Amino acid sequence: MIRRMRLVCLVLLIFLGLGGCVSMGRYELKEKEADETSRSLQTLQQKYDELGKVNSALKARNEKLDDDVAGLAKDKEALKTDNARLGELLKAKSDELSKEITELRRSSSDLELQNEKLKGDIVGIQKAKSEEVQKTSKTYEDMLEKMKNEISQGQMTICELKGKLTVTMVDSILFDSGEAEVKPGGLDVLQKVIYIIKTVRDKAIRIEGHTDNVQISGSLAKKFTSNWELSAARAINVTRYLQQQGIDPSMLSAVAYGEYHPVASNLTDEGKAKNRRIELILVPKDAL
Repeated sequence: MIRRMRLVCLVLLIFLGLGGCVSMGRYELKEKEADETSRSLQTLQQKYDELGKVNSALKARNEKLDDDVAGLAKDKEALKTDNARLGELLKAKSDELSKEITELRRSSSDLELQNEKLKGDIVGIQKAKSEEVQKTSKTYEDMLEKMKNEISQGQMTICELKGKLTVTMVDSILFDSGEAEVKPGGLDVLQKVIYIIKTVRDKAIRIEGHTDNVQISGSLAKKFTSNWELSAARAINVTRYLQQQGIDPSMLSAVAYGEYHPVASNLTDEGKAKNRRIELILVPKDAL
């Protein structure tokens, strides 16, 4: 009996022992599975946290992109406004330039017309100048022919330069020494000159009185205080005579130079004789 009891106990013990071993193995397995699950959860949590960070970053970037898009939209509107203004400015400038071009073309046309007119005026002036020179040359030739006796005696010189005719007469042919009144023989000489210059209608006549540098002295000083007064009196008397003979007084002028415009040296008698002179100069009307 006791032996049988011992055997039963042994079987029970064995059975209990076996049953305890099975329970311990399952626990360890569950514990291992729990550890793995925990580790998986930790890994997943880490991934979740990382994904959260990425998501936050993407969200922030998306918000920034939204802001950029909004900014670009504003810039687009501003550019549209600027483009519209620029279009208006360009149109206004184009209209202004078109007006200026039209005005310049009109001015150019006017200038061309003026240029053509000026060309015509120049041709007319050149023609008139040529005719004037021809007339002066004809007067010069007539004067040379008419006064050849006085010229040959050295009492008169006649020269022509650029349409200006100058008749130079020594004082002795017109005046007695120290006198301002034209002597009868001088009047005859002037008559020859007047006969020719009466035919000249487009010239003015300037009568110039000149002297040498010998100072006025003695009784003559009571009439003329200086050579200037003497040259003036002689020029005026010749001018008055030309007027009396029918020369238009508006075309006459008398000028006194005294001793201050010599044509020769006053150191010789010959030079002094040349400086004592009356000059009749035919000049353009506007030169008076």
